[in-house]
Amino acid sequence: MELVQLLKGLADVTRLRILNLLNQEKLCVCELEYLLEINQSNASRHLNKLWMLKIITNEKKAQWVFYKIDKNTLETYPFLKQLLNKELEKDQQFQKDTAKLKEYKKSGMTCENVKEIMCLKPGSSSN
Repeated sequence: MELVQLLKGLADVTRLRILNLLNQEKLCVCELEYLLEINQSNASRHLNKLWMLKIITNEKKAQWVFYKIDKNTLETYPFLKQLLNKELEKDQQFQKDTAKLKEYKKSGMTCENVKEIMCLKPGSSSN
């Protein structure tokens, strides 16, 4: 039954986009919001689902919580590793997300910078 729940959890494009990015870098919620152009509530809901399925794990650094792929889950389900490392890169949306992540990392921005940008964004709940 665990496998069925895992597959159901993967059957969402936003969760796959999150996993695609987390497969490359540890990221906090605000970075995922920025990179995927989703709101905090949406990002947190998807991260919670992935965490409950043990696909991702997190670690707290100061006031930030960084998420990453759970390596034990990748060992338990090798098809997931194949999906993340080979299959997702074939899709244009995942390629765009990866390119945006690379630009973000090159820019030297941090979670703090992203949080400030997100607060200034029109329609932000922090305004």
